[in-house]
Amino acid sequence: MLGDIEKILVDRRQIAEKVKELGKRISSDYKDKQLVIVGVLKGGFIFLADLMREITIPVDVDFISVSSYGSATESSGVVRIIKDLDVDITGKHVLIVEDLVDTGLTLKHLKELLSTRKPLSVKICTAFDKPSRRKIEIEIDYEGIVVPDEFIVGYGLDYAGKYRNLPDICTLKPSVIKG
Repeated sequence: MLGDIEKILVDRRQIAEKVKELGKRISSDYKDKQLVIVGVLKGGFIFLADLMREITIPVDVDFISVSSYGSATESSGVVRIIKDLDVDITGKHVLIVEDLVDTGLTLKHLKELLSTRKPLSVKICTAFDKPSRRKIEIEIDYEGIVVPDEFIVGYGLDYAGKYRNLPDICTLKPSVIKG
């Protein structure tokens, strides 16, 4: 697996510092509010776990699973809900926690869907952001680390189900990526 890595773009130290900063901001912004954190599976689970340990206020957590990539390296733009929320978000503040904002299509769909369930607010927190790839305008309320327009893996991000367990954000050698 390590032989597949071309380079490390963001190391684990930089990631930890950004997660700590985001946790502090979220704790401050949602103090005395009822917050439900919605983790987007599968990629967002590592970031969500680290982020929750940095949040100092009580929160509820739930997960949603959506698919727009399959085994491809680019979003198809078609969003399918694989697993929906179990928690009722009516009258609560919702924070969607995502691994990467790329085109924005998946998050736009997800934010619109959750907004129909009558929460007080729906905001977005992402570990990594690729604004150069945006296809639609979407507000990122808690932006993590901006990354270049390269296909990245690690820290929850995968290629065909692999490499999520890498602790750093890496690019893969071109010979590894099929398609």
